[in-house]
Amino acid sequence: MAVKIRLTRVGAKKQPAYRVVVMEEHSKRDGKSVERLGYYDPRAEPPTVVLNEERTKYWLGVGAQPTSAVGVLLRKAGISDKYVKMRAARKSKSEKAAEEA
Repeated sequence: MAVKIRLTRVGAKKQPAYRVVVMEEHSKRDGKSVERLGYYDPRAEPPTVVLNEERTKYWLGVGAQPTSAVGVLLRKAGISDKYVKMRAARKSKSEKAAEEA
């Protein structure tokens, strides 16, 4: 099961608000989520981002991939930098091992 951390839209017409959720990769935008991690309100001044940092770090640690929009939100919140770097280091080690074989 490949999972992604992505946004799902909530709110009325022309008044968007978004939830940050963990979903299976092939599910619909507003489909069933595995877990809610927080929310994002772009209409507030300044835009509001509230995340459960502990659960977000857990999902990043087990390999959930954030979408580009969520990646920007995570970087602004200061959560994803070290986890993205750790995952990239693990990936590069496995690629090196594959090349040697």
